[in-house]
Amino acid sequence: MEQQLFTPCNIGPVSLRNRTIRSAAFENMCYQNKPSQDLFNYHVSVAKGGIGMTTIAYTAVNRSGVSFKGQLWMREEIIPELKKLTDAIHEQGAKAAIQLGHCGNMTHRATAGQMPVGASNGFNIYSPTFVRGLKENEIYDLVKDFGKAVHLARKAGFDAVEIHAGHGYLISQFLSPYTNKRKDKFGGNLQNRMRFMQLVMEEVLQAAQNDIAVIVKVNMFDGFKSGMQIDDCIRVAQELERLGVHALVLSAGFVSRMPMDVMRGAMPLKTLAYYMDMTKFWWLKMGIRIAGRLIIPTVPYQEAYFLEDAKKFRKAVNLPLIYVGGMVSRAKMEEVLSEGFVAVQMARALVHDPDFVNKLQNGLQRSGCKHSNYCIGRMYTLEMKCHHRVENLPKKIQKEIQKAENK
Repeated sequence: MEQQLFTPCNIGPVSLRNRTIRSAAFENMCYQNKPSQDLFNYHVSVAKGGIGMTTIAYTAVNRSGVSFKGQLWMREEIIPELKKLTDAIHEQGAKAAIQLGHCGNMTHRATAGQMPVGASNGFNIYSPTFVRGLKENEIYDLVKDFGKAVHLARKAGFDAVEIHAGHGYLISQFLSPYTNKRKDKFGGNLQNRMRFMQLVMEEVLQAAQNDIAVIVKVNMFDGFKSGMQIDDCIRVAQELERLGVHALVLSAGFVSRMPMDVMRGAMPLKTLAYYMDMTKFWWLKMGIRIAGRLIIPTVPYQEAYFLEDAKKFRKAVNLPLIYVGGMVSRAKMEEVLSEGFVAVQMARALVHDPDFVNKLQNGLQRSGCKHSNYCIGRMYTLEMKCHHRVENLPKKIQKEIQKAENK
């Protein structure tokens, strides 16, 4: 097998020193929706650790797209701090990307500042909250907000933007028949359901001009019968190629229906409940205690768990594809690259050890991350962190971690 991991690659106008990318896994480090020292320290440590490009995650293009207090909201006042971050990343030889999106119906009034909006009216049990379908004029305003966010990303010194069109967030909500019940030109058949995505991408590409790489995270499937299936998702990928995006990140799942389709393994329910704010999420905490595995069922983890489906997309499109999903060993990364993927994204291995890429280059063959998913259970309430970096964990959480890691 040809060794490609530590060879340079190009994604649109951006050249990376190697083929590793820190994926846009939510950090929950942007307290009061602003960059923090924790965010700075983490991404700079990953850049220093040898990554080709690191991605700041889950940044909302406007206030209505915010679902967490620790989530970035793209606006002029945060640009100086973001510029300090990108400058520091560049000093370490890495590139900097920012993921832009809108959570759609997966928020609540307290964080979004208004009644949550989505593709259609409805009720989202994830929050839980009633959701209002966007009016047509609001759709066009949102499209403009994506373009404005790209202009701000340029001012902040980012080399690439990753548009989030998967996982059941707003663009994905328009694409999926599960969440899109509209009767106008933005609903109905797939061509109509792609219209919002098309408008967003045209705006983004115009704003990106020729100096910012445009990457799109898309679903390969939603993960349930009434959602998008692989054939329809391939059509979405082909349309994004026609529009001229520079690369796709192939993921899957709806976080409001099957969150572990995205991340795989078991959700650490004791960890999740332990960190939840009982005054705000008592209903969810109680539900987890009573029927946690029914609410958040386990989806078996294996290394490179999306690879076989991703190969179907590799055959269907010609643009660069970035693989994400269960990247923990040098051998499997090289295998993925040999299948025609331009780069690999990873997150949990870099939460476990920000210096992971340097260690791979120096002979390490596999990450020490054993996928207890503690970092996932914790990140919904506190900043993302590996259990190896947390002192004095309660015994019940230590036992949960040990049980998960021994499987």
